[in-house]
Amino acid sequence: MSSGEATDYAAVADYLFSLKARGVKFGIDRMRLLAAALGHPERAAPIIHIAGTNGKGSVGAMLDAILHAAGWRTGLYTSPHLVKLGERVQVDRRPLTEAEIIAYTHELRPIAAQIGAAGDDDHPSFFEFMTAMAFLQFQRAGADIALVEVGLGGRLDATNIVEPEVAVITSIGLDHTEQLGDRIELIAAEKAGIIKPGRPVVMGRVPPEAETVIRARAQEMQAPLVSVAEQFGPDVERYPHTNLEGDYQRWNAATATLVARTLPARWRVTESAITVGLERVDWPGRWQRVRLGGRLLVLDASHNPEGAAVLAGNLENLVRETGRKPVIITGVLGMARARPLLEIVARHAAEIHLVVPQQARACTHADLETLVPRTFTGRVSHATVAGLFPTPERCTAGGPDDVLVVTGSIYLLGEIMARLTPAKGPGEGRLQDF
Repeated sequence: MSSGEATDYAAVADYLFSLKARGVKFGIDRMRLLAAALGHPERAAPIIHIAGTNGKGSVGAMLDAILHAAGWRTGLYTSPHLVKLGERVQVDRRPLTEAEIIAYTHELRPIAAQIGAAGDDDHPSFFEFMTAMAFLQFQRAGADIALVEVGLGGRLDATNIVEPEVAVITSIGLDHTEQLGDRIELIAAEKAGIIKPGRPVVMGRVPPEAETVIRARAQEMQAPLVSVAEQFGPDVERYPHTNLEGDYQRWNAATATLVARTLPARWRVTESAITVGLERVDWPGRWQRVRLGGRLLVLDASHNPEGAAVLAGNLENLVRETGRKPVIITGVLGMARARPLLEIVARHAAEIHLVVPQQARACTHADLETLVPRTFTGRVSHATVAGLFPTPERCTAGGPDDVLVVTGSIYLLGEIMARLTPAKGPGEGRLQDF
């Protein structure tokens, strides 16, 4: 990239950050206006629409791999990104380049200004900008089909302007309660808002009270529904295998398998393509093992109560496999998320290093330390990403034989991954949150 393009990208990033700084905007009216002004690019490629508390990205990546194995050109829209903004929008797993982000922002900015002329509340948000970029990229790059992940909730999310081939609800748990409600039934109702008249629905493993809500919405919409629990039963050993580790990824694999089987016959997705796709999935930061100076480092985004329960099983398996407790590095956004996570971490860690991710909603060192159970007898330290990872091949935590686990906020993982892969350039953390 030339110095001129780099300067342009810095200016574009500043502009996008200014939109993000205005906060999250719910409702789909602005997105409908923006899509109409662009000629409805969201209608160019059939879409699989994916909502859920956890597992959205993993199921999207699995479906991307399955459809690619079946011979289709795939689009993938996820959020937030780990390191680079362009990760959010991919065609055949190629992220948007900085040059493409510059071009799309210059194209969208005057249209957004026109829509927002009546007032700030009418101006498209950062997430709506990124959603428009995704639809345009899928259209212009000739994607045959796209996997579109809901940003937050479902009913009022910007992505909910689509009429999907299949709607997917991966899981339901207590997260984002300030926006979606403080009961499972309320959260399920928001996520079930992606169900459209007559379009098939695939339901992952959800609590009974969520299932009741989702089934009622599907019935109201006359949308045929298939369920992972019904199709695969309670025994996870009967679930499909995937190269992503952990029982919860077997649940996600079952969800992706059901979606692939639910697609209309014209997509020609064979059982062989499903098997091949599930064994080739690439989805960083989900119990991902890397080697760091000869040591095992596990990167895992277990950032909410449902994720913490899954983390417990993974840590138990890791201790059994290695014969020792790992050194755990963690940082979290919000006390409600941090409390169950630190209870699990303390149960399985040899020592704990507390880090504050560079996000406004991040728990402070003091916040995190108050949540470490008093029964934990190992070392607890306050740390920074730069101090823990001074070079791409080194971590200062623990000893040379210790296993390292980074868990908690996806934003923390992004900061660490940027340190581990400096060739990709600095991370874009300020554009991560939503």
